[in-house]
Amino acid sequence: MLVYIHGKNIDITDAMHNRIETKLSFMDKYFELDDSYRANVIVNSQKPTIVVEITIHTKFGILRAEVENIDFYAALDIAVDKLEDQIRRQKTKLSRKNRESLSQAFLDVIEKESVTEEEAKLVRTKTIVADKMDLSDAVLSMELLGHSFFIYTDDETNEVAVVYKRHDGDYGLLEVEK
Repeated sequence: MLVYIHGKNIDITDAMHNRIETKLSFMDKYFELDDSYRANVIVNSQKPTIVVEITIHTKFGILRAEVENIDFYAALDIAVDKLEDQIRRQKTKLSRKNRESLSQAFLDVIEKESVTEEEAKLVRTKTIVADKMDLSDAVLSMELLGHSFFIYTDDETNEVAVVYKRHDGDYGLLEVEK
């Protein structure tokens, strides 16, 4: 993960820099980190307090925490705890919703009425890269991005698949058959 540290009205010491990098290593247990993950840390001295703002850009979405405290190290600890809580909340939410079979959700979508070609017209074309991941990572990515669907390449079948959020709050899966 790439970490960018900026100080406003304060000089960032080596000890502060090392502590920030050490604290942000907690993400290793949730994600396989590479250079696509970027963390921007802004330390702002607003006497008598210090504001620590952490924004982490992942391929799944953006995580953000901002904490104000009189001690830099306390503010950093609280900000990292907030980030970790955000990640845990999303994973817990997704694991509860994924317990039901996705095949029934797919059958429900097939039964819905489709829009005719005369009513709909193409207004935008977008190209994406379908990253390789498993279903649970795809659902997590979709939730973190706040989208209603997510296109990915299934790491078991190496086929393109689409996971989507249904109106009832459950998930559906579209798989390509050849």
